Amino acid sequence: MNEKTFLVMVILVAVALLFDFLNGFHDAANSIALMVSTRLLTPQAAVIWAAFFNFIAFLFFGLNVARTIGSGIVSAAIIDNAVIFGALCGAISWNIITWWLGMPSSSSHGLVGGLVGAALAKAGWDAIIAQGLIKTSAAIILSPLFGLLLALAMSIALLWILEKATPHPTEQKFNKLQFVSSSLYSLGHGGNDAQKTMGIIAVLLYANGYLNGEFHIPFWVVLTCQIAMALGTLLGGWRIVKTMGMGITRIRPTGAFCAQTSGAVTLFIATSLGIPVSTTHTITGAIVGVGISRRVSAVRWKVAMRIVWAWVLTIPASGLIAAFSWYMARGFMA
Repeated sequence: MNEKTFLVMVILVAVALLFDFLNGFHDAANSIALMVSTRLLTPQAAVIWAAFFNFIAFLFFGLNVARTIGSGIVSAAIIDNAVIFGALCGAISWNIITWWLGMPSSSSHGLVGGLVGAALAKAGWDAIIAQGLIKTSAAIILSPLFGLLLALAMSIALLWILEKATPHPTEQKFNKLQFVSSSLYSLGHGGNDAQKTMGIIAVLLYANGYLNGEFHIPFWVVLTCQIAMALGTLLGGWRIVKTMGMGITRIRPTGAFCAQTSGAVTLFIATSLGIPVSTTHTITGAIVGVGISRRVSAVRWKVAMRIVWAWVLTIPASGLIAAFSWYMARGFMA
């Protein structure tokens, strides 16, 4: 490897870690919005709480999601520095656009869209691994739907069980239980989301000859990505907290507990199966499920539909940006 190629690779690793940081920054609202909106913790305490569990997630999960991103969506044979640059540009640009607009979009699917867009621009459809892309695309629908149905079932069950309970003491108990549910959700968030950047860095190292043999993730990559995501969460994405915590439906401690627990279960299952799902999609579906448990009109459907449109546009928008970025970079990053 010549000096120029090595420098380009180092810069791309730094850009990947920037994406990881922005992922945590952008998705901090997913982890803390319900704690803040129910006044369980102050915003400052909530981000510290979430960041800690984001960081230690690597102790609890395997690296199946990282392997899917690194070798299960786009053929490793066509990956080079320009493709990685395009993918990261697409994902980061879309993250910044939606953050600025205060819209909860998916960092995960922004990265998938970026990978697909850059790969298509370079090598056409032969570069795409259909099975991996279909599995990931299906998760766009299934993860929020599963979160919604689970949260709806939990909420209805609690309404029935607690029908004769005194409201104030009950809410106080569930406020304390939120410490458990929010911890589990933050673990699921750190476990699924940080692995996407791990996969990108690992495939970049393979493409430049720094890793050989069967696809694997070096421990320093795991640790660095978890730190970057935790730091992003620590600084927080405040523009999105209002939308997630108060914009979709009114949430009380019992509802927050149901939404966080349902989101955590969904993320744990997806991570164990190696599916890169959107934490944003998942928690939004769970919040809608909590709202529906009271009455359909309790959900602010106009806000929910704006979020859905952001989801629909994420993969094609990030893919187009990535394709353009690959085109611009293909000469000097070869």
